[in-house]
Amino acid sequence: MTATVSRRAGLVLALLLLPSCGLHPLYGGGAGSGVAATLRSVQVAPISGQSGWLVRDKLTDRLGQAGQGAAAYRLDVTLDDNITSFGLRRDQAATQERRTLRARFQLVDLRNGMVVLDATAGSDASIDIVSSEYATVAAEQTVLEQLAGIVADQITARLALYATRTAPQPPPLK
Repeated sequence: MTATVSRRAGLVLALLLLPSCGLHPLYGGGAGSGVAATLRSVQVAPISGQSGWLVRDKLTDRLGQAGQGAAAYRLDVTLDDNITSFGLRRDQAATQERRTLRARFQLVDLRNGMVVLDATAGSDASIDIVSSEYATVAAEQTVLEQLAGIVADQITARLALYATRTAPQPPPLK
């Protein structure tokens, strides 16, 4: 009984102290926040290749309703999509593949042409090579789609972090 009471008291104390630590939600204010407005103002430049199409499609989904007005930023992305075979059997056939998708991205301010953010994102995944070539190709494609989503999430998070540091803050609610 006393353990439950002390847990509740600790939880209440933690909730009371949380605002004083400066922690605030990244997307505070929802769709009307400065961060959301900045993300919507990013135009994603075309990215070459199939992996580029997938990443660009996922980025435009995550950045919001792009194209509703003049873009303030352009996002340039260069991808490196690599498949490496390993785990060789006695007959020198590979048993595993590792697919790596790396992105270098630059956020360009369209008002002055300056690069305001230059960063990288990436992820990798392992693929089992099976006797069916179709199954292996399907697995490679599925992994590429998953990696494109992960890389797009990483890029979006970095853009949102940039936006929180540069977007005008709304006045505090009274």
